[in-house]
Order: sequence, then structure tokens, then C-alpha cells
Amino acid sequence: MTPATSRAVRAALVGALTLGTAITGLGTASAQPEAASTVRPATWGPCAEDVLAEIPAAERTRVSCAVQTVPVDHSRPRGDRTGIVMMKRPAGDPAKKIGSLFINPGGPGGAGLIYGAYGASFFTPEVLEKFDLIGFDPRGVGRSAPLRCFRTQEEAEAVLDGWYALPTTKDEIASAIRQSKVYTDYCGINAGPLLNHMSTEAVARDLDVMREAVGDRQLTYVGFSYGTLLGATYANIFPAKSRALVLDGNVDPRLRLADGAQYDRERARGFEIALDAMLKRCDSVGVERCAFAGGARKKFDDLRENLRKGPTTLPGGSQVTLTDVVGQTAGSLYSPSSFQSLTAWLQSIHVAQNPSAALGAQSAVDVPKVANGRLDVRALPETPYESDDSYFAVNCIDKPFARTNRDWASTAAKWEKESPTFGRYQAASDLLTCATWPTRNPDRWTGPWNRHTKNPVVVVGNYYDPATQYLFSQRMAKQLGNARLISVDAFGHCILGDSAGADAAVTRYLVDLTAPANGTVYQPDTQPF
Repeated sequence: MTPATSRAVRAALVGALTLGTAITGLGTASAQPEAASTVRPATWGPCAEDVLAEIPAAERTRVSCAVQTVPVDHSRPRGDRTGIVMMKRPAGDPAKKIGSLFINPGGPGGAGLIYGAYGASFFTPEVLEKFDLIGFDPRGVGRSAPLRCFRTQEEAEAVLDGWYALPTTKDEIASAIRQSKVYTDYCGINAGPLLNHMSTEAVARDLDVMREAVGDRQLTYVGFSYGTLLGATYANIFPAKSRALVLDGNVDPRLRLADGAQYDRERARGFEIALDAMLKRCDSVGVERCAFAGGARKKFDDLRENLRKGPTTLPGGSQVTLTDVVGQTAGSLYSPSSFQSLTAWLQSIHVAQNPSAALGAQSAVDVPKVANGRLDVRALPETPYESDDSYFAVNCIDKPFARTNRDWASTAAKWEKESPTFGRYQAASDLLTCATWPTRNPDRWTGPWNRHTKNPVVVVGNYYDPATQYLFSQRMAKQLGNARLISVDAFGHCILGDSAGADAAVTRYLVDLTAPANGTVYQPDTQPF
């Protein structure tokens, strides 16, 4: 797998592994008292067959797996325990091994167990040679005692029906608010003891247990997206135990933990910035390389506003809705390699809406759609529910929101006015759901964020990152007590594996602890279109 595919691999891994199942062959630790107060060394053994089936064949004989027990509540270390499933891909040259490198893919709720087996997509051969790569499913995620709000797929389908990803009409808004409340009620009934202990702080403390369990005196870590918050939290709880931390595609930790609504409002702006830059790039390369070129900004805005009035029918008979376009565009902005297919699809919609534009236009293009709902349920009666609900479990603990949806419609309208494509779409997620999340005042880390680590934390930001806008990386670097910001003049969410310059700088940091010069700007290996 080449570095150019790393962003696509990362997206595919998160999508595939978020729908976790209980691990077989290893067993998931059940909640039970344990008197021991010291960390037990990790016990590595064969990975389960269903786990091995998800990684490249060449890696299956190299990796090993373990379940590390941690307290459900770290303030009660002798209380109930839960299990964190880990996979180790050993260093290529044991004689040159420096230690372990822990990886978190983001989410929250991103299952990272098999990421080490795909390390060549993100790291240079020197890193693979000198570090054990360790991926893990955080607590309540994937194979680590997944937090589940439903008992069956049918139960989930019934509750989530009518929970719109982009509610626009009065009836859709009322339905989304109602079904979101039913969903959170189910979580309160079924999620179990982890419900109150899914904060990023809890995961950071788990990470410190795992670090000690593998025998490392200090943590070496790479976190993508939400994983940057996990790394920043670790650096501030355990500054003396932080060896080398790389944060790629950064959140704004202070804002996220202080004002969830404003954070998400600014996230919507980040998607708008990335979209505008993509449309400008499309125009600059011309129709030979971007089918949507030729006043792309106006064409997109007109297309979106037409869809507000109702669906557009493509020549093949399929219908495209506003939700389809917003969802697909948001998803495609994560990966520049998808820009050509996205813009070809947008052009086919433009032509369908404007028949006079059909002269010389390409035929309609089918683009795989981003799911509009949160589940795609095709199940037999009483099928066990095998997804997990860790995304909201983490965000609704970490991010403070108003505890009512009374003003949701007016807030969504306000966000939509300033971010016409993504404002309402963003408001229909955490702002809507966390208002009724069934926890009150759980433990969570809210700072400080400026504790000094011996070695600088390396913060990596793309100029046109949609999900974590570049401003967030700048803020992360300023908030941390000792950090270096390196930037990449690139589109897409996160960059490691897709910029030789940034990869080389990160390698020197991870291996030699030589931090890159603050403010260095790199280029991506490939450009969109």
C-alpha cells in the first residue's frame, strides 16, 4: 500500500471498524472487582481469526493481541474493570527498537485496533523498523466492551427512523428532536456502567495504563483528528511521561471542552472554507480536469438552493436530495482523491437542473452516497445489535451543550445562514443529541492545556482541512505548553503518509526527538484534480 493511499485507508478503517463486534478468541473483560493496584504487563497472544481477516495477509503472522484491563472509573482503581483490546505489530529490527508507538485514528468512536498493521500507509520504513506499532480500540469502542444503546437491530431501526441528518421542514425538525430524545432514553436504559465513564480523560488514563503494560517509561504517540484531543489531554495529565506526541488534524481543545455549540459552529465554517477552496481549485484547472469548472462557486450555490425546493431527477431515474449532496460533499472533502468523482457527479446534477447546460456535458455519474442516517439496517427479526454508540457517549460527556432543544430550530437557522451548506448539517449532530444525553456532571478534563513537556509536541495542520480547520491547529499549538506547528498546503483531513516532507520531519522527531522548526510549511505528494 503506497503512501498516496493513506488518507483513503484511514477513512476506510474508521468506517469499517466503528461497527465493532465483541472480540472472539481473546474475550472482552467483564466488569468485576480486582484488588491489584499495580499495572500488569500485557499478555500477548494470537489475534482472533476475525481480526486477522481485516489486515493484509503479509501482516497476519507478525501481529499479536492482548486485552489490558483498566478501571471503569479511574477514581476508584480497585473497583470494576473493563478491557481494552490491543494489537502489536513488532518493530522490524528488534536490535534497533526504541519502544512502542501508540496510534489513535480519531472519531471519537474510531476503532483503532488494526491500525498498526497498516502502518506503512502513515509512517516511513524507519519508523516501522524502530517501533512496535500498537493500535487499540478505546473503551466502549469496537471490540473493547462496546457501549450499545440497543439490544437488536430492529429496535435501533425503529428508533432511528425519522431522525433526519438534515431536518429542514417543521415536521422533520419535530421528528428529529423527538427521535433523538428516544435514542438517548434507550442509551440510558441499555448502555451500562461505561455510560458515565467515556470521557477523553478516562481514555487518556487508559492509555497510560497501556504504556506501562508494554514496558515503556514514556509515551510515544500519534493521534489523528479527535486523537489529537486524546494526545493533548495525555500531555497535560502526564507531562513527565510524554516522550514524543504527534497530533495530526487538530481540534481546539479549550473551545471543545468549554463550549460545544461554538466549537461545532466553527467546525461548520471549516467545511465551508474547504469547499470554497476546492471550487476555486476546480475553476483554476478547467473542465479538462474538473467537470464542474466554469463558475463552480455559483453553480454549487444554485444547485444547493434548487435542492431546497425538492429532489433533482438524474437521467437514469435516480433522485438526488439536498441531504445527499451535503452529505456526499462533506465526506468527499476528507479525501482529495475523491474530488474528481465528486465534481463530475455535481456536474451531472447541474445539467439535470439546467438542461441547456447539457451540450457537450458528460453523462450522469453515480457517486456512492454517504449514509444519510446513522444506521443502514438490513436485518432479520431480533438480529443482535452489533454497532456501538461511543461517538455520542464521548462527545456528550466532553462537550458542554444546553440541556434543552427548545431553541434548536433557531440555532440551526442561524448556523445555516453563516454556513449555507454545512451549518444545519452540523447542528443536527451533537447539538441536537447531547441536549438529552443521560449523564450529568461526569468527570472530564477541562484543562489546563499548557503544562510543559520536555520535548515539544508536534502539531500538524492542513490549510484546507474540512473537519478540523487549520485555525484549530494554530490554536492547539498556542494552547500547549511546548509545541511546534508544521503546516501542509493541502486539502483533506489529516496528512501523514501523503506529504514526504512532513513525513520526514515526523520521522526525525519520533526517532531522534529532533523537533521540526516551528512554522515550517510542506507540500502534499499529490494535488487534487
